Amino acid sequence: MRRADRLFQIIQILRRSTLPVTGAALAAELEVSTRTVYRDVADLMAQRVPITGEAGLGYLMSADYDMPPLMLTPAELEAIVLGTQWVVGRGDPLLSPAARDVLVKIATAVPTHLRPFIAEPSTSTEPPLTPIREVVATASLRDAIRRRLKLRLLYCAEHGDRSERTVWPIVLGYSDTRRILIAWCEQRQAFRHFRTDRMEAAELLEEPIGEPRGQLLRRWEAWRSVDLAERGRNG
Repeated sequence: MRRADRLFQIIQILRRSTLPVTGAALAAELEVSTRTVYRDVADLMAQRVPITGEAGLGYLMSADYDMPPLMLTPAELEAIVLGTQWVVGRGDPLLSPAARDVLVKIATAVPTHLRPFIAEPSTSTEPPLTPIREVVATASLRDAIRRRLKLRLLYCAEHGDRSERTVWPIVLGYSDTRRILIAWCEQRQAFRHFRTDRMEAAELLEEPIGEPRGQLLRRWEAWRSVDLAERGRNG
């Protein structure tokens, strides 16, 4: 890795962390010696990059540090291309064209020598085997999540049983074969995962969700950990 690229990468690592990062951790990620890291950080600080901390304690980047957002490395571009390929291939009517538009915008903004990483990527995702058939638009589900409003779902379970649920949408999850709405179900007083291809209707209610989203997410993560542990014990 060129020294200029390494200095840039140190800045990137520190920008994404809210806690001090030790020289050893930086060295491990950059695959260089800690002495090299200490020298590089000292040079960045001498150039007035707002890094605080010292060797042995860790380094922290000032939260208000500003850097051009499209100073991307080849590896970062490949990650973006791979991610957009995946989104395009999932067939979401809103997100798939948006992913294509993002690549076009990035291609016009990056330097010329980096454009081949977008036009001729070295990585690719596997296309989905079957399209996902849905009645309810995923855009309406994402809208409910962003606006923090409850949803009334008409849902068909695996064995054909239909039910009406009022849910608090938290996250819309995507996989290769399905999309899942993670939500708190008022009827069950528990977290549930609702497959979008089994939703027959979804009505956005003008009722705000009465719990902060971050708290809901933490409760779901705790519930999910317990659920996975129980499944593991049961084979």
